[in-house]
Amino acid sequence: MVATNLKSETTALMEKRASIEAEMNAIIESLCGPGDPGISGDLVDREGFPRSDIDIPAIRSQRARLAALRNDHKDITDKIEKNLQVLHSVRVAKVAPLPSKDSDTSVYVHESTSQDSSMGEEPIVRIPFAMIDEIADDSPAAEDGLQLGDEILKFGNVEIGGELQSRLVLEAQSNQGHPISMVLIRQGSVMNLSVTPRTWRGRGLLGCHFQIL
Repeated sequence: MVATNLKSETTALMEKRASIEAEMNAIIESLCGPGDPGISGDLVDREGFPRSDIDIPAIRSQRARLAALRNDHKDITDKIEKNLQVLHSVRVAKVAPLPSKDSDTSVYVHESTSQDSSMGEEPIVRIPFAMIDEIADDSPAAEDGLQLGDEILKFGNVEIGGELQSRLVLEAQSNQGHPISMVLIRQGSVMNLSVTPRTWRGRGLLGCHFQIL
């Protein structure tokens, strides 16, 4: 009964987290429109006066709401992870042998942070959805350990599905200055990595390119 209740609670938390993510993405899209300052851009012009071409009170309100949602998202994620640790307390995370890259790049993974595997008893098939095919020297991606050829299984809340390129961009933008957990395949081995999107001397927040597979 306890396990059943915990599963129901965890499912409800996952649904709430998905709703929060949708609202965060909507706010980010609104803040990052043409001519808008984004989630952290200046609200004053070069002379230090408030910009007259944007709605400053509305932007401040959206940024405050986004910050609150980030905190709620972190709290819910922490609760989910704690519940999953209890649900899997007597089980050992396992990764089956990977097939050769020439034949198949799918991989069987059992991980406690996966929503799909959290409620079931069997490992699930995880397929890389992107590969790092470009990475700039001294970029956040390079400094945080990403390498050319890394195949991405999970990037924050992004896994295989539709509109991957835009989802990857939104995930990086919504976590600027905050670490993003990744699961990837490197030279045939599954590994976990954390990258922090941030401004640097080059373009983008990571300085790498995801080639959608």
